[in-house]
Amino acid sequence: MKATAEESPKKKEKIYDKGIEEGAAQLTQEKVHQVVKQMLAAEGGARLKAYIETCSHCGLCSEACHFYLSNDKNPIYSPAGKVKQTIGEVVKKRGNVSVDFIKDACEISFTECNLCRRCVMYCPFGIDVAYMMLFMRRICHKLGVVPQYIQDTAHSHSATMNQMWVKEDEWIDTLQWQEEEAQDEMPDLRIPIEKEGADVFYSVIGPEPKFRAQLIYQMAVIMHAAGVDWNMPATPGWDNSDMCMYTGDVEMMARLKKVHFETAMRLKNKRIVMGECGHAFRSVHDVGNRYLGWKMSPLPVVHAIEFYYELLRDRKIRIRNKLQQPVTFHDPCNIVRGRGLHEMARYVINETCKTFIEMHPNREHNFCCAAGGGVINCGPPFRNKRVTSNRVKADQLAEAKAKGAKIVIAPCHNCHGGLEDVIKHYELGMELKFLGDIIYEVMEK
Repeated sequence: MKATAEESPKKKEKIYDKGIEEGAAQLTQEKVHQVVKQMLAAEGGARLKAYIETCSHCGLCSEACHFYLSNDKNPIYSPAGKVKQTIGEVVKKRGNVSVDFIKDACEISFTECNLCRRCVMYCPFGIDVAYMMLFMRRICHKLGVVPQYIQDTAHSHSATMNQMWVKEDEWIDTLQWQEEEAQDEMPDLRIPIEKEGADVFYSVIGPEPKFRAQLIYQMAVIMHAAGVDWNMPATPGWDNSDMCMYTGDVEMMARLKKVHFETAMRLKNKRIVMGECGHAFRSVHDVGNRYLGWKMSPLPVVHAIEFYYELLRDRKIRIRNKLQQPVTFHDPCNIVRGRGLHEMARYVINETCKTFIEMHPNREHNFCCAAGGGVINCGPPFRNKRVTSNRVKADQLAEAKAKGAKIVIAPCHNCHGGLEDVIKHYELGMELKFLGDIIYEVMEK
């Protein structure tokens, strides 16, 4: 690629976003230069410099990127190309870039990269493009230029400690409502609230009480049937999600994780078990804890896949009849490429489903859902770009469907949102489920 972001023609028709446009309207080139120069001095250390200077523009990362492949191999969507159009130019010019450049770099870093790190696996030098895109987002956050929808979510985090503006009484009401619903099935079932010393502190993401309360119901049934000693808090700290990690607001991210960990420790719980979400797991297990100064989290953090694996392996829950419809499995980036839970997931699937059809490629080589990394949270203005930029995922799903798969299992909320849009847009006619949906359906109660 020869052109910089300032010299390149627009890739597509301009997408208007209130957060980007109104934020940029408050800036001058002098202000941009001042803020970016400070950022590079304070946080742009040897790691950033080494990555930018090491890249040989060999192109091996390109074939790993679903944006590049789905946009007819247009080089402006390649990982190296996106770096060159954003943080690479910032470093090259030592922060002396224009306001229009920041607007373009914001759109690229927030909506054309899922931070999935698939490209890192194929880079001969192990260059972490996701780190550099996050650095660019951090600069945009410092300048006040962030897509409106994801910034609103970050505001919700800062005001309520959850991403959906759920009030404390609404949270408790939801737990009690789901307990009452579940008692129709299991009369002695309880959702323990504020129980001290339980083995499991169970945390979920904000959309569950807001839109997917049935997942809390299902987990309560699973916990009860398995005889698990568990607990959920009544106070802020129940939401493990974290869009601030993706807006570049690391200060707010650290506050969120501090509240989450302190709530579990206040209740003297032995470990945190998280629901089926990838980005939240990444935030709690691998990122937020480090910004708080901990090499690892202060108590064990377990993703739902690990928890289901443990319950099935130890025969704490038993399967009545395996699911009859053929299924395929989407490997979420943050818990497979980032945590290595692919074989545990397949154990759970084979224990609960009669016919399992692999997508190709799979495991750590799987393509991203195109929703993660905060991209889906940038909202409706960028939906069409996100869906058309994941044609390769549609091809994966279509291949699995041709082999007989009727259900797609995705143990991650953002993956559900992304795959739901892909299935609808490409008219694939496949059903989407969480692992918990299937376990609840086939288990003995």
